[in-house]
Amino acid sequence: MHKVTGKQGGVVRILAALALAGLHTAPLCAQSQPPPSEEPIITDQEFEAAVPPVTAEDDPELGRSLESIDEFERKLTPQGEAAPAPSPVGQDAELATPLPPLETFRAEPVVFSGAAVAPQDAEIVYRVDLNGLGEVVAASERDLLGEFFRLSLLRTKGKARNTTQISSRAGEDVLLLKKLLAADGWFDAQVRTRIDRPADQGPLVVALDVMPGKRFAFSTISVTAAPTLPPDLISRNLELATGQPVIAERVLAAEAKVALALPENGYPFAELGTRDVLLDQDTGAAAYTLPVTVGPRGTYGAIRSEGNEAFGADHVQTLARFKAGELYDSRMVDDLRQALIATGLFRAIAVEPTRTGEAGPGGTEQVDLVVKQEAGPPRVIAATAGYGTGEGFRVEASWTHRNLFQPEGALIVSGLVGTLEQSAGVTFRRSNAGRRDRTFELASELHHASTEAYSAYTGRLAARISYDSTPIWQKRLTYAYGAQLIGTDESVFDPRLRIRQRRTYAIAGLTGQVGWDMTDSLLDPTRGFRLTALVEPEGALRGGFTPYARVRLDGSAYYRVAENIVLAGRVRAATIQGAELDRIAPSRRIYAGGGGSVRGFAYQQLGPRDINNDPTGGRSLNEAAFEVRYRFGDYGVVGFVDVGQSYAKALPDFSDLRVGVGLGARIYTNFGPMRLDVATPLRRRPGESRINVYVSIGQAF
Repeated sequence: MHKVTGKQGGVVRILAALALAGLHTAPLCAQSQPPPSEEPIITDQEFEAAVPPVTAEDDPELGRSLESIDEFERKLTPQGEAAPAPSPVGQDAELATPLPPLETFRAEPVVFSGAAVAPQDAEIVYRVDLNGLGEVVAASERDLLGEFFRLSLLRTKGKARNTTQISSRAGEDVLLLKKLLAADGWFDAQVRTRIDRPADQGPLVVALDVMPGKRFAFSTISVTAAPTLPPDLISRNLELATGQPVIAERVLAAEAKVALALPENGYPFAELGTRDVLLDQDTGAAAYTLPVTVGPRGTYGAIRSEGNEAFGADHVQTLARFKAGELYDSRMVDDLRQALIATGLFRAIAVEPTRTGEAGPGGTEQVDLVVKQEAGPPRVIAATAGYGTGEGFRVEASWTHRNLFQPEGALIVSGLVGTLEQSAGVTFRRSNAGRRDRTFELASELHHASTEAYSAYTGRLAARISYDSTPIWQKRLTYAYGAQLIGTDESVFDPRLRIRQRRTYAIAGLTGQVGWDMTDSLLDPTRGFRLTALVEPEGALRGGFTPYARVRLDGSAYYRVAENIVLAGRVRAATIQGAELDRIAPSRRIYAGGGGSVRGFAYQQLGPRDINNDPTGGRSLNEAAFEVRYRFGDYGVVGFVDVGQSYAKALPDFSDLRVGVGLGARIYTNFGPMRLDVATPLRRRPGESRINVYVSIGQAF
């Protein structure tokens, strides 16, 4: 806080920034008197005329020449002594005397006796006493003592080499205290320091004695601005009141709210000027004035694009949640900026309002938005990996050109290599297709799977339209619908022949999904719940047409019981209606067990089995899981219990439920947690693994 030197009638003008520790502040300006006149009392000519002239006739000494230095020194030499020889250096013989040889010079170290002797690395221990802040602590809304002790050089250092160092630290702490006090309204605070040595020879005491003085409070609050609509737009957002103490945080927060409210209500070019606070040191009154340049009230005009474009202004308009002619709202502009960032196509992006001078509806002025684009690299390579007992290793990789078919038309080439399955696919994806947040996908895939349940060679062609959550916008309601064609050749157990044989299926189907998400995070929720329903009506062509429907319901809930402890639970139920088990392709049946199902059991190992004890899959399923998640920093541990089973019947009957328990470790990253789970089955049966391990990215649910 910069103090002023000028004073008049007990009133000084202080800076607008109000001296909060660490904040940049503008200098105080004083209400000063006009400078004193610089004209002389009399002129040089008047002075010369008033002084009488002095000549040699008046004083004979003025006409004599000065004597030499030798003559002057002879006068000083006593009678009978020889005058010293003239010195070549200023006539002083000592200056001409040669210095003694360096080797004849001896320096003896100073030796201290008794307790005065101290090692060179000795440090002075001291304590800090802060006096006189009782009134301040009681009245302040902040933890002023805590802030001081956290920033104090005296407190954070604790020891010093000497008292000079202590004094220097004390000086810095005096400035710190004055800033903290001024930030809470005590502008006239005085702080004195002293260093005392206790009689018991204990640590030095560094005392800071504070005299806070008056706490200044607002006497008047005024805003100088042009009229706005509504008329109280500024006053209702400037949350300051007369009688309140002049607290820097409160003033800055109130002004920030005004700065946000104006562009959110149609004033994109509003600016806050430098506040003026006039303090009366006699009464403790503070008169506050804030100048505001409101600018024209605006409505949206055209969107213009410039720079190295990823797409044109017409697609930018597709992303906007506003239309031309609507009242300007900076929140919608920020939303548009975030939508542009979410495309992932830009190295840099800016959206700036600009004046047009053209009239808009309701007496407003049209405001154009200029989108300055700097397109980034469109190609992306990504990979993920995981491991599960019974499932083995699994590595997926993809190459994506995110803007091959403008605007936002991506080509994705992907591949999967795993212990039990391999695949390759090509996907065309159009983001923000025709409207914001709508995605269209056309995918083709070749897939091979070889598990204990079946071996399948599958080709798939699918189209899908979806409205999904993204890391930037987590939507409450999501949906997806589409169609798919599947051709698959699979090994299947024939219960009549009691052997496995290969069968070919042609499957056509529709898919529909709807979700409701009330959680606080897409990747790592800590509170709320989710519900998802998936319906897939299908028909299989093999020796006749067999229609059926696959239905699955999922729900999960999260509850934070402490700052770093979260309880999480999930349930799942699934069914296939309309066909007998042997009419359904094995890859379209329902399985349980594994990292995404019931941990503690290997992949697809729960449910009906054939005479060879191989899993056959079922027509229904029920699952549940419960986790206790404890996080410390970027790491966490999880304890969990999973339970579930699949059944040959069309509806689950909750019989023969299997339970797995385990512990997990989490490493939290900016893209979600990395997961390692180790589980074991309860009441383990012959052939089941004692330990099952699962490694993946993201929480289990």
